[in-house]
Amino acid sequence: MTSGAFRARGVEIVPLSKETLQERVHRHVRELILDGSIVPGEMVTVQSLADAFGVSPMPVREALQRLTAANALTVVSGRSIGIPRLSLARLVDLRNVRIEIEAIAAGWAAERRDDSVIGFLAIHLDEMEKSITVGNVKGYLRGNHAFHFAIYRAAGSENLLKIIENLWLQISPYFNMLHGSYTVANEHHQEMFRAMKDRDAEAVRKAVRTDIDAAYRVLTTLVE
Repeated sequence: MTSGAFRARGVEIVPLSKETLQERVHRHVRELILDGSIVPGEMVTVQSLADAFGVSPMPVREALQRLTAANALTVVSGRSIGIPRLSLARLVDLRNVRIEIEAIAAGWAAERRDDSVIGFLAIHLDEMEKSITVGNVKGYLRGNHAFHFAIYRAAGSENLLKIIENLWLQISPYFNMLHGSYTVANEHHQEMFRAMKDRDAEAVRKAVRTDIDAAYRVLTTLVE
């Protein structure tokens, strides 16, 4: 895939400065995975990403090696990498861990959040609703990621946030396959939003678990 191909799909990639280049490349590639810009079955190359970011291949190669070690990417063939295949066993494991870890973070967030979090959640909810209306899958995925992580950041635990980010690196590319159930998913988001407003830790934990489990059930049929 060329840098022009990324732009044609509406993926905004800007050249990076030389400061902390390796970390910044790693972060930007992670964001491409988390917001659904690299989809299952798609292959990308070191050179295409280096061209898109305006950097040499070395920091891109190092970023991809780290993400491969984290099970977020895999070598497909030659110099091409892609999203790893999602087996049923791996899906079950991700669901079981997410349903515990993300519920913990959401409960902490409900207890610790400040008023600004509610404003951010409302913005992202509206973004997802509008994306559903016009069939904008990428817009929905961006809003979904931003909504969930606004909650998880409000938990106030960097260690917990890193664990959740790693889990999402492995599962979020497959959210592209759930576009038929986005409306139902947003009902769960509404429940999370109300629980966060009410500082109801148990209710938000329940809504997060329901959301994760609903996506899991749909993905199970697709994987099988």
